Amino acid sequence: MLKDKALREGNFARAVLVGINFASTDLTRANFLSAEINHASFRDAVLEEATFEKAVAVRTNFSGARFGGANLEKAEFQRSNLARAMLKGVNLSKGDFGRSVFDRADLSGATFRHSNIARARFAGAALGGADFSHAFTFGTRFDGADLSGAKGLTQEQVNVACGTATTKLPRGLKAPPGWPCAE
Repeated sequence: MLKDKALREGNFARAVLVGINFASTDLTRANFLSAEINHASFRDAVLEEATFEKAVAVRTNFSGARFGGANLEKAEFQRSNLARAMLKGVNLSKGDFGRSVFDRADLSGATFRHSNIARARFAGAALGGADFSHAFTFGTRFDGADLSGAKGLTQEQVNVACGTATTKLPRGLKAPPGWPCAE
């Protein structure tokens, strides 16, 4: 019922949103602070300058959503779909994005400092300037991703992550013998 609506600056703080369809909705500067969002759709939504700080989203579809200037600090987007999402320069620090999909997303300059990205997928994602300092990367799939311009990535993080022969790593880091990882 909310699909294709204009809900700019809507206040959804601490709301419980289950199965809601916000596809293609304009939610610019909307407030989702500490909201609980499950099995919802934000496909192709405009979420620019929105606040998702401390929000919990499980199995939610954010594919193709535009997050320019949004705040996802301390957010928990578990098993969520962020494929093709525009997250350029977005703060995702101290968040939990375990098993989420970021395939072909624009994460240029995004910050994952101290975030859990275990078993998340970043195939073909734009990661130039993304900051992975202290991010937990166990089983993270960087298949074919260009990490050459990523910041804060260590050999230890690469060793527990997954990649392929086409994954590009920052200077000084090398692919571990376990790549490509088993499915």
